[in-house]
Formats: sequence, C-alpha cells, structure tokens
Amino acid sequence: MSVAFAFLLGVAVAGVALPALNWGRKRVLRHRSSATLEDNQVTTVSQVLHLAIQGSPTGVTVLDRSGEIILSNSRAHEMNLVHDRTVNEKVWKVAGEVYADKESRTLDLSVSKRRTGNSVSSVRALIKPLTLVDDRFVIVYSTDESENVRMESARRDFVANVSHELKTPVGGMALLAEALMEAVDDPEHVRYFGQRLHKEAHRMASMINELISLSKLQGAEALPEMEPVSVDDVISESLSRNQVAADTAGITLARGENSGVFVLGDKSLLVTAISNLISNAINYSPQSVPVSVSQKVKGNDVLLIRVTDRGIGISPEDQKRVFERFFRVDKARSRSTGGTGLGLAIVKHVIANHNGNIKLWSRIGTGSTFTLELPIYHPELAAESSAVVVDEEPVPTGPLRQAVSRVATRRKDKS
Repeated sequence: MSVAFAFLLGVAVAGVALPALNWGRKRVLRHRSSATLEDNQVTTVSQVLHLAIQGSPTGVTVLDRSGEIILSNSRAHEMNLVHDRTVNEKVWKVAGEVYADKESRTLDLSVSKRRTGNSVSSVRALIKPLTLVDDRFVIVYSTDESENVRMESARRDFVANVSHELKTPVGGMALLAEALMEAVDDPEHVRYFGQRLHKEAHRMASMINELISLSKLQGAEALPEMEPVSVDDVISESLSRNQVAADTAGITLARGENSGVFVLGDKSLLVTAISNLISNAINYSPQSVPVSVSQKVKGNDVLLIRVTDRGIGISPEDQKRVFERFFRVDKARSRSTGGTGLGLAIVKHVIANHNGNIKLWSRIGTGSTFTLELPIYHPELAAESSAVVVDEEPVPTGPLRQAVSRVATRRKDKS
C-alpha cells in the first residue's frame, strides 16, 4: 500500500514539476531574445554618432599626426580618400599644412573610376583641425562634385560653341556689308553680295530660333498642353516643309502607308522633329537618291516612325554624339547647306517630352535610319476612363486617366 502511495505521489509531483520547468525554460528563452533585441537597439549617443557618420553622403575621415586613420566612413572609401587603411597622398600633404598653421584648406581631386568602381570622378575635400583645443587630429570632409563638374564642362562647351557658331555668320555679314558698300555702283555685285548677306542673316536667325526652341524643350518654359494628334497629318506637313529642298536636290520623298494612329502630344513640335530628320536625310544624301518615311505599329501600344536615307552614313564613333548640340558629322557639307548642328538635339528633346524614344542605325556608305518610338493614344480607353470614379472624385484627364482606365479594365477581366 505504501509503495503504491509513493508511486502516485511521484506521478503527481512530476505532473506539477514538468509544467513549471517548461515555463521556466520559455521564460529564459524570452529573456535571451529580449536581451538580443536590446543589444541591437540604439541606446547610446556614441551609437547614434557612429550610425550618422557611416550613413552620411559626405565622406568623413579623421587623421592623427602620424597619418593613422582614426575614423572613416564608406563614402570616404568610395571617393578614394582612404584606401587599404592609407590616406590619399595629396590629402595627407595638405593635412601637414593644416597641422602647421591650423588653417582650413580645400582640395580638388580627380578619382580613377577603375579604382573606385563607381561613378565618382571628381571630389572636393575640406581639410581642417578637428578642434583648436587639441591639435593632434585633423578631419577631412569630402563631397562628390562629379555632376557639378560635368555640368560646368557642358556649360563651357555650350557657351564656346554658341559664340563660335554666331561669330561665323556675324563676321561674314560684316564682310559682305563692307563689300556691298564698295560695289554700290555695280548692280551685279550688289545683287550677289546682297543675296549672300541675306543667306547669312537667315542662317543666324535660324540658329537663334533653334536655340530658343531647345531652351524651351529643356524646361526653361512649360510645354503646351498635349492633345490627340494624327501622325499621318504630322508626316504630311513634315514632308511638305521639305519638298522644295528635295526637288532642288533631285531627291524623291517616299512615304509609306498611313497608319491612322493618334499620339498624345503637340503637333507643331512633332512636325519640327520629323521635319528636322527629313531635312538631315536630304542634306546628307547624294542627288537623285530617295528618302523614305514609314510607320509601323508595334504591339498596339507603340508607333514606330522611321526616316531612312541612303547617304554617306555615320561612323560608330559619331553615332554616340549625333544628338549633341552643334555636333556635325560632315562640317563642310553642313555649312554649305546652312545647318546649325542643333536639329538632332531638338529631335531628341521633343521625343523625350512626348514620353518616347529615338534610335539610330547607320553604316558608312549605306545610309542611316532614325526610328522614333511614340506611345499610341487610344480614344476608346480615354472615353471609358472619363466615367471612372475613385472615392467619388472624377479621375483627371490625360495620361493618368488612361492608366486608371487600364487598371479598371484589368480588374473587370479578373472578376
């Protein structure tokens, strides 16, 4: 009887002890987990400062008098101020001057992209004492100036190009006017110099007008409100603008089949873009060689407009630069035709402002094809979207309305 009682008592104690042990084990695990979380929390000012410095877009490096790096962040390494725990030699040289007189100095550095493996190419470093109380340390703040340097270089090139391009017709006009005054008694010379003067004035006016257009397209002024535009009408007007130049050169302007497609855009800008492509094709083609303009619908959402010539072609090196302002493939031919070097830059910005894209295929001696990709405007989707209501508010017109309409259509198909 006593043995049975002892057995039952043992079972009862075990039944009570096991849950207690399990509870204790869970409590220990929760405590450990909580301790781990607490270890990962930011709880001190030093942790805050460390994270702030490491996450800063500005490079930060602290040096002592021996050149040892006390502190540096990832941006300092990306900007090549610090490499393999060694400070940049040029920075250390300037740091020595800062140690000597405790005066802050700035340093501009060119960075090797091959070494850094990123897009940083130009760095400006500010080197100053960490504190005037303790002269053992200097701190280096570095900023990425790559984009500013690139923009400044582009600005200088643009100003230089504009000055050069305007100087040529202005100088020519001055010489022609002088010759005209000296030949006042000779009607034949007056007519000749007058015609040349008129041509140079017209060329300068065209350049100024194209510069104004390019300025508008690059954001100096707001673009006009977009509306549905017939691509067939745009191509017709573009061909009409260039018909006289084509006839003069004995070039046939061939046109593909109409597409009946509409795009959302500004008609005058689109006409200017396609007209510039046709004009270029005429100027860089031999006489009696046709220039063609064709259309193709791609996937029901994109329209391809191709302008093809069979002219001199463009080398692979020049293909990368043809959309730059004032760049000419053949300067002598361009000057003889009155080209300004701005036509393709205008085309590029017009298409970009219409959410499109431009591509070039060319081969020397074979010819070139410029392809414009433009999103197609679907009137039926726009009509459907006008009835869509979101939170009892009408959906705005334009591209946003089309996007909402497509989403609504997809939801309807899923249901």
